[in-house]
Amino acid sequence: MSIGETLADARRQAGLTVSQVSHLTRIRESIIRDIEQDDFSACGGDFYARGHIRSIAAAVGTDPVPLISAYDAENGPPGPLRAADVFESSRPVKIRDRRSPSLSMIVAVVLLAIIGFGTYRLVSHDSGTRPKAKPVAAPTHTVTASAKPTAHPSPTFRPTDVVIQLSAVEDCWVLLTKSTDGSQIFMGVVPAGSSRTWTEKQSVNMRLGNPPGVVLTVDGKRQSTNVNNPETLSFSPIAASSTQASG
Repeated sequence: MSIGETLADARRQAGLTVSQVSHLTRIRESIIRDIEQDDFSACGGDFYARGHIRSIAAAVGTDPVPLISAYDAENGPPGPLRAADVFESSRPVKIRDRRSPSLSMIVAVVLLAIIGFGTYRLVSHDSGTRPKAKPVAAPTHTVTASAKPTAHPSPTFRPTDVVIQLSAVEDCWVLLTKSTDGSQIFMGVVPAGSSRTWTEKQSVNMRLGNPPGVVLTVDGKRQSTNVNNPETLSFSPIAASSTQASG
């Protein structure tokens, strides 16, 4: 069995296609098919042929040693390796002569350059001669001084609190309750030399045990008190008035 037949038979037994072997070895499919036909002319020389045989044998899972020996027996043992054998193929590679640019190509390039330059000059001239748009002035708004505001009478102030200040000259018993339900706000003795202040939003009743011994002020107004008997006073946040009742 020849080298090519051995490699082809091993490939088929491995279940591989020529395309798969080419992918594994990076060898062109056409070269692999030629090698399987025992045609090594496309390898580029003995050095490359031996390398291809080793690569394909490794990919299909067969021993490359007897195959290389068979190749050497047919083509002769490898001689001393030269750098030219490694870097140059034994088959001459045709290199196309670099052609100088044709006259038609040169003319086309020149025409394109002339057209581009003319277009640039036309656009530049058009943009330079076009009158600039005048800036639009921002609209001005004339502020007319309005007439002096008409004086409106200020609303009548209606106090919402009643402020009670009590300064004791003598000890005085004090009872302060809400007029609506009689609930107690304060009850006790205000000793001489001390003072108390209450700020209420509802009408209140104040019971004084020693009216002559206190100075009473409601919403900043001095209140007259009974000079003899205990009395009850009523104060309202609306009228800030007092009603005296002796008792």
